[in-house]
Amino acid sequence: MASSTPSKPKWATVKTTLPVRPLPLNSTRAPVATDRLIIRALVAEDLESLNVIRSQPEVMINTPQGRPDIDIDETRPKLDFFLPPKDGAHYNFAICLKETGEMIGIGGCHQLKSIFGWPAMGYMFRKDAWGKGYATEFTKGWLDMWCKLPREEAEIEVDQRSFSEGDEQPLEIMTAFTSAENLASQNVLTKSGFERFLDWEDADLRNPDSQITLIAYRYFPSKHLAN
Repeated sequence: MASSTPSKPKWATVKTTLPVRPLPLNSTRAPVATDRLIIRALVAEDLESLNVIRSQPEVMINTPQGRPDIDIDETRPKLDFFLPPKDGAHYNFAICLKETGEMIGIGGCHQLKSIFGWPAMGYMFRKDAWGKGYATEFTKGWLDMWCKLPREEAEIEVDQRSFSEGDEQPLEIMTAFTSAENLASQNVLTKSGFERFLDWEDADLRNPDSQITLIAYRYFPSKHLAN
């Protein structure tokens, strides 16, 4: 899918809050359990499991790359991006089955500054894990982890379309986006507390001669904590 900036952005500098940076390092991230999953820090030994995920055409068609990794050497830098010494710039995790410890996905905050200026989250699951509610379970669990991180005041440049007009100091936002054709991800985001705020047409990176409709979602950490 596309990953360029949506057309007609309206940039503004705002005062808000964000998690203290650098983010907790992988070595300090304690595993978190949900009903059926363990969300744990990524390690170098996850390479083979990540390669299995990224070798599935059905998984990769929903990514900007649009195709499976050629081999494990193509997967390696994708994992290295989230390992030391770069781990303080991301909040991505291995998603494992609680019963067996088997890694079935990867997800979290892969961008502290998204196409809208706010942090962005996403996930990727092995095909045989689809349709079982794991994505929603992970997203809810991970959002709770993100919301509990210590905050600090921040001044950042964001797309005004991500918040309501007239908000001089908008609430902190976590963004996510998916394609209009990916109904499963739209359902996960809605169930997890995200709200839709923008649709746009862009070039499809999987096929530059085609257009794709993308949908942006937003989530408010402060509202989560208030509940």
